[in-house]
Amino acid sequence: MAAPLPDFLGLGTQKGGTTTLHRLLGQHPDVYLPACKEVHFFDQNYNAGEDWYREHFQGAQPAQRCGDITPFYLFHPDVPGRIHQHLPNARLIVLLRDPVERAISQVFHAQRLGFEPLPVDEALAAEQGRLATGDPYSFQKHSYLSRSLYLEQLNRYEALFPREQLLILRSEDLFSTPERIWQQLLSFLQLKPIAWPGALPRANAGDGLADRIDPALRQQLRQQLAETVAGVRSCYGIEWEWS
Repeated sequence: MAAPLPDFLGLGTQKGGTTTLHRLLGQHPDVYLPACKEVHFFDQNYNAGEDWYREHFQGAQPAQRCGDITPFYLFHPDVPGRIHQHLPNARLIVLLRDPVERAISQVFHAQRLGFEPLPVDEALAAEQGRLATGDPYSFQKHSYLSRSLYLEQLNRYEALFPREQLLILRSEDLFSTPERIWQQLLSFLQLKPIAWPGALPRANAGDGLADRIDPALRQQLRQQLAETVAGVRSCYGIEWEWS
């Protein structure tokens, strides 16, 4: 018998809590997640074929729901159509973080991993020029503000999937009210109720560098992303307080 395909996907966003989501859902006995958090089938490994993808879930028990949490899926424009072709009934989870803080956090993340040699302000200023080259490396590693433009990313999914297959959560709530989010996840994924497994260490937490960002740069980013924030509030009832 062929290994199963996923029942649900965690689409993103990067630096939005997807590692914590992976660890949290992995606590449920009826969930099977691959050992590697990010399988990257629908973006980087699509040419490997569906059988390759199934191999990642061959250890699942028949009653378990399989999941794949890969935050590049939300941003990559080819992914929604590929998911719809292979998994038209999949349940899709999206975590949306304050888009300004997400973009800043991604720059620091890229610096820590050696993907970004420039300081934050220069990295953000260089983004459009880098992406204009069509370089796949920059598309993944240097797409800071672009990944925070949530509406155009979500619109690609809503054009193919009914709203009831999408669960869109505010990343900050995963950490401030985790028990409530846990209940939402159980209901959405149609998992049997079990007790909240308890707090998990925050994964990939920053080292406080974002707190020392020039306030003028943060204000500039807020102006650039104001339309996104207003749109997310209008469409999904999610908002962030900017003082």
